[in-house]
Amino acid sequence: MHVPLVITVIGKDRPGLVESVARVVAEHGGNWRESRMCRLGGEFAGLLRVDLAKTNQAALEAALRDLKHHGLTVQVQVDRGAAAAPPLRLARLELVGQDRPGIVQQISAAFAVHGVNVEEFRSECISAPMSGEMLFLANLTLRIPATCALADLRREVEKLANDLMVEVEFEALD
Repeated sequence: MHVPLVITVIGKDRPGLVESVARVVAEHGGNWRESRMCRLGGEFAGLLRVDLAKTNQAALEAALRDLKHHGLTVQVQVDRGAAAAPPLRLARLELVGQDRPGIVQQISAAFAVHGVNVEEFRSECISAPMSGEMLFLANLTLRIPATCALADLRREVEKLANDLMVEVEFEALD
């Protein structure tokens, strides 16, 4: 019997971090299924999903915890899988505007009200080419329930973009 695990890894960024996690997973017969990893500031953050034999789970978890001696904080939990969900549509949102507190909260609140799930979220602040002002850039992949009227959601996002004084590009992907 196999068990799917979701593992989070956080630590001071340095060469070899991914390899140390991958080695431990491989040594315990784990199959690395998918991951999202990045450097944020001077820190490394990773999220991965691994399948392995149930008989190897305890040993893998112990070996991953031992990575704390290499400066990594690791958490492991069983991926219980998603319950049967209603049909969902995918959409993409790109946002750019002058950086200020509250942008993420206001956009995510609008999605939550409509039952929209943020599937993936990437953001960064960069210096504007001409003015040097800080710009906030965000790219989101969204799962929209079939019960949500896409036209209404688009209008709300556009109104919110005007209120926040940011530019958005919102498009359905399927």
